[in-house]
Amino acid sequence: MSYRDRSVAIVIRDGKILMERLCYPDANNGKEFFSIPGGGIEESETPEECVLRELKEECGLDGTIVKPLAVIFDKGRKEYSFEVTVSDDQQAITGYDPEEAGSENPPLREVVWKSLNEINEKDRAFLWSYGLMHVQNFYETIVGWGDEISYPGEK
Repeated sequence: MSYRDRSVAIVIRDGKILMERLCYPDANNGKEFFSIPGGGIEESETPEECVLRELKEECGLDGTIVKPLAVIFDKGRKEYSFEVTVSDDQQAITGYDPEEAGSENPPLREVVWKSLNEINEKDRAFLWSYGLMHVQNFYETIVGWGDEISYPGEK
């Protein structure tokens, strides 16, 4: 199976991260999870154009790229992440994924703003891989966590 390169957006407002509640019935045991807006780069589209298009489609927001954060190599494709800003007067809405048009059960369920302490460990780990550490104020948050060793699921 060939995978398309992707772009994803990390959007922060008032210390909260724009997240999408998703559910793919055939993956992840049909369990819901939270991720950030993004999707596949179309032919002749740049990663930057893609991330802004996906943000508009999925969340109804017009964004501006602040900076690139990371490039991840996974499953033979590249995943680009960008810090993106949106004006305060815009309200996020639950949009759509054109690739899922006509689906009776589209995977995009909801768009929400979440603080780090509202995001489970697994979903947070993906945020770090996408470069959240390089977004202003999140580095300070990490340093403030201290040096205690913890591992989810261990008692």
